Amino acid sequence: MIYFDNAATTFPKPTGVMREMMRCMTEYGGNPGRSGHRLSMAAAEAVFHVRESLADFFGIKKAENIVFTQNCTAALNLAIRGIAKRGDHFLISDLEHNSVLRTVAGLCREQGMTYDIFHALENDEMMLAEIEKKCRPYTRAIIATHASNICPRILPIAKIGAFCRRKKLLYIVDAAQSAGLYDINIMRDGISILCAPGHKALYGPQGSGFAAFADDFDFSRFTPSLFGGNGKNSAELTMGNEPPDSFEAGTVATPAIVGLGEGLRFVRIRRRERLEEYENKLYLLAKKRLETIPHVRLYLPEAEKGSLLLLGFDGIAPSKVAERLAEQGICVRAGLHCAPLAHTALGTGGDALRISFSAMNNPAEIETFAHVLQNAI
Repeated sequence: MIYFDNAATTFPKPTGVMREMMRCMTEYGGNPGRSGHRLSMAAAEAVFHVRESLADFFGIKKAENIVFTQNCTAALNLAIRGIAKRGDHFLISDLEHNSVLRTVAGLCREQGMTYDIFHALENDEMMLAEIEKKCRPYTRAIIATHASNICPRILPIAKIGAFCRRKKLLYIVDAAQSAGLYDINIMRDGISILCAPGHKALYGPQGSGFAAFADDFDFSRFTPSLFGGNGKNSAELTMGNEPPDSFEAGTVATPAIVGLGEGLRFVRIRRRERLEEYENKLYLLAKKRLETIPHVRLYLPEAEKGSLLLLGFDGIAPSKVAERLAEQGICVRAGLHCAPLAHTALGTGGDALRISFSAMNNPAEIETFAHVLQNAI
């Protein structure tokens, strides 16, 4: 089997991830923050250790500003709904995943907010000029992906963050494809809230994700969107505004969180910059090889940095090609990839085939893939 669907979730996971998850469930599987017995305290300590590790990795000092969620989608919903006030205006890019688009559009329907879309495939200067042009007096936030989930476009988060600081805007970053792979420092880059999954380039398990808030984030103006028990102030009718407990209603997924912690440890040991360099080498190798195959179209092939490629074909639907590849044991993803805005921006016609890499892939797999693909089309 060749697994080229890492933008959906990395596979396989490091053995340390599975080992620690099993150890959690057999040795310290209490409910963190709910009881004073040994198992509960051990689970709480393990969860807090992962908070500390994530905070350090992404450039914040306050471990409590890491709020665990089920995935990146849940983190984006938490972040966007938490900052939203009636009458707000948002700016999003035309590469956004439905996690952003549907959440923002839903708020506009429900609460009378508005949003505009800026073009992210332009060069950085043109993109920033359009962002400034589309800002309004009541613009509250820019919400944008860091790295597209369907093409090798990486947005300049530090430049956007600097713009947001000047304009006193909030900046929410969707790091679904970048957290663990590309350099991100929340305080340096001017990010208000970083939303990320644990199960992609951080090599943790599915069911893990988080929202990381800047050290100076004002939680007094942030509204919880999930309600229930959190082990504190149980007699009160409100969740409060204290991170992380006010925003983690219910039992957190301790096995998934400690698995995420081990995934992060894997990234640290391998060194993030080396993982980035390695995946980029795979990307460039695949790009060069695929450009030699007749009837293959690469979307945004001029990009020199990336970890995924989007393909179209002359005379055959990408979804059909994906089926043929699956029959040969090659895992890819075709369709809209939950990103209709991005497909429109790239002009794919609504169907394309994505291949995406991780540290677990190798150059020989690319050559095999290219050979099987050529036969498939």
